[in-house]
Amino acid sequence: MAFSFGLFELDEAGRVLLCARQEVPLQPRVFDLLIYLVRHRERVISKEELLEAVWPDVTVTDNSLQRAVSALRAALRNGGMDGAIRNLPGKGYRFFLESEIRQPERIDPKQVDGNVGAIGAIGLARRAAAGQLWLQAATLFASADESGQLNAEDFHDWALALQCLGRATAAIPILVRAVAARSQAGDAAGATVDAIALSALHFESGQAAIGKGWLARAEDWASTLDDPPTTALVLWMKSKLAAFDGEPEQALALADAAYTAVRYKDAINIEALSLAYRGFYRLCLGDTHGGLSDQDHAAAVALSSNNLDPIMGGNLYCNILWAARMFGDWARADQWTRSYQNFCSGSGMELTGSCQLHRSEVLGIRGSLDEALSRIQDALGRLTSDAPWSLGDANRVLGDIQAAIGNDDAALEAYDRAYTLGWCPEPGRAMLLLARGEAEAAYASLERSLIGKTWWTLQRRGILLAHLALVAAHTHRTVRAKALICELSGSPDRWPMPSIRALTNEAQAILALSRQDHETAMRHLHLARQLWSSIEGRVQIVRLRLQISSLQLEHGDVRGAMAEVHAAQLLARDLGSPKRLAECLALQRDIDAWQPTARRQMCG
Repeated sequence: MAFSFGLFELDEAGRVLLCARQEVPLQPRVFDLLIYLVRHRERVISKEELLEAVWPDVTVTDNSLQRAVSALRAALRNGGMDGAIRNLPGKGYRFFLESEIRQPERIDPKQVDGNVGAIGAIGLARRAAAGQLWLQAATLFASADESGQLNAEDFHDWALALQCLGRATAAIPILVRAVAARSQAGDAAGATVDAIALSALHFESGQAAIGKGWLARAEDWASTLDDPPTTALVLWMKSKLAAFDGEPEQALALADAAYTAVRYKDAINIEALSLAYRGFYRLCLGDTHGGLSDQDHAAAVALSSNNLDPIMGGNLYCNILWAARMFGDWARADQWTRSYQNFCSGSGMELTGSCQLHRSEVLGIRGSLDEALSRIQDALGRLTSDAPWSLGDANRVLGDIQAAIGNDDAALEAYDRAYTLGWCPEPGRAMLLLARGEAEAAYASLERSLIGKTWWTLQRRGILLAHLALVAAHTHRTVRAKALICELSGSPDRWPMPSIRALTNEAQAILALSRQDHETAMRHLHLARQLWSSIEGRVQIVRLRLQISSLQLEHGDVRGAMAEVHAAQLLARDLGSPKRLAECLALQRDIDAWQPTARRQMCG
């Protein structure tokens, strides 16, 4: 039986997987896994069923399945469809295609051999690019390039195809040729656009000086034009560099100028992009309501367009996602990571390292820790070339995931790497230190993280302050804890996120316990758990249920303690957290030991 999906053709009988007519090598077990998932794509398949189907009569662990799923996702990533394999925690896996995934236009490979001239090959390349068949387009442009007849627009589309395939480094020399061709032709607007693209690519790869050089060239060309979209594009890029240089007020002014330049000018892409970034800078500077409003407006503008450029669309999604993550808005982050994956699939784009980074952190808070670990490890490999500046952030997220699983040493190692790379590993490192009994070190580390006005500190200030309030309460710094709680709770318009409110409630519970006020402590712990539940922050839900259960047991509420432990166990299993499962079992043993004692006391 043969199947076709996206850019892929799957020949079961011939045991061949093709992507854009090129064979994708798969190990036998991985191929068997793909066949089984595709054949049964109408339902969720349990891990047990997959293990039995792919490894019949062989004893293997879940790790074998996880490795095979990871290898299969890597293979499907070439066609931008690694997101088709969905992991439903506690249930299994499903091969899922969104309804808008289209069947590709097939190009006969014989058409691109020596039987046709260069013009025919160029025509096929242009047709593939127009159809967003990026792998075909890149291959065909490379073949046609030998003729020396590619024009500036061809170079632009070739570079776009490479970027959509996740080959940003390879796109740079092609864009340089595009700029040269446009400059020679007197196309200042086109040269500006491609120079901005070069500036962004160098900026993302950590070559800020070269990026600034290309931006200066773009600005020179744009100054000769009376073209609002081109002007706005330059202003937008200048706003990114200002933010990178730690000048958020200037970044906001530039993004606002970019948006003003194109508002109502029928330039949807740059209008949405500049509006999203204006919202981001507003968030950094404390205008939460205005920032979120801008970003929602930007998304509405972009999604109302049927012609959203893949790279600009990726920038838009990535910016909104970054903001949601930095501000602890996990429900929003989950919605946007799913939307971004669908956008990539619909545009035929390769999922970037940044996208995997975003998704892995969301999964680490809300979903499967196994999948989160797999994605962050994949992100680390990609970011080395895609966006090395964010490797520190990726190691921070890796530390958070390892800590949630229970691999404390691996978590501390990842946090140390993040810090070495110039990235703040908080609040995850501080919370791990607190759990290990190093409360003073945790407090000192969080205090240091708030020093300065870098864009990183500005973005995460609310989350850092909330964790500091919690650790201050644990270290008996009552006055400091109360002041922080008052600052956060007294500014609901600035920090309305449930995650921040949950942490301040937990801090209030710790303060209540220090004065032996059990009833108030329980109320705040339950409120904290409910707030995390509202955004499905399951790692935190398990932790709080265990706290509540332990407190209930101390005060003789055995049934309540048992109910909380049972709920915590179910979540810990779904998450894949051996650490939390072990804590659940230890507390269950305490409950079991307490019950006979209680019965004897009642009988006596």
